[in-house]
Amino acid sequence: MRERCAEFRFYEELNDFRPPVERKAPVAYRFSGTPGIKDPIEALGVPHTEVELIVVNGESVGFDYRLQHGDRVAVYPMFEALDVTPLVRLREAPLRRTAFVVDVNLGKLARRLRMLGFDALYRNDFADAEIADISAATRRIILTRDRRALYPSRITHGYWLRASNPDTQTREVLARFDLYRQIKPFHRCLDCNGRIAAVPKSLVVDELLPRTKRYYHEFYRCSECRKVFWKGPHYRHMQHKLGDFT
Repeated sequence: MRERCAEFRFYEELNDFRPPVERKAPVAYRFSGTPGIKDPIEALGVPHTEVELIVVNGESVGFDYRLQHGDRVAVYPMFEALDVTPLVRLREAPLRRTAFVVDVNLGKLARRLRMLGFDALYRNDFADAEIADISAATRRIILTRDRRALYPSRITHGYWLRASNPDTQTREVLARFDLYRQIKPFHRCLDCNGRIAAVPKSLVVDELLPRTKRYYHEFYRCSECRKVFWKGPHYRHMQHKLGDFT
């Protein structure tokens, strides 16, 4: 079968996935048959979850488009300041809530997101396939440092983190998904991700140490692990930490 060729060009931060010498420049992709366009995009190093718009020969297409010889393909990331809803065909519907499932190597990021009030599911023994299944079944956004964890086709929403520092990663997620207006500190348990709600002191008094009983009067309990919280010295430390992100 005669070898075919198409031209791809990746825009903005999608170039983070490309070799330095090939960034922001057209790249020739050679292929046989008529592969679905998702496969060439990922063969060129870009996870499909990072892609928001694909334009082939001037027309928007979906991941089911079959690549043709001579195609000129432009691949775009998420647009932050431009509404491309009439053009985008890659996903059936936008997410109605912001919820994450976090890769095993990002436990500190998960705790920071929970501190900010975000639903961040995390376990240090998740397998990649399990994370993909959870994301597909519950429509959670995968956060990972392993780009190949985003390749399974059943995943529709995911993000490959560029930074390695947990604080920088947190700011990266907030900016990427425009979450600053959704921050609700101290609404999630840092340990288990359960919701935290106020509880009368009389209902938890038997669980408190003597000094805590004496000096504190406002208490909160996690709906999942049942841990009790109050605004002690640790609370002031967390408030200071919040200043790094708000």
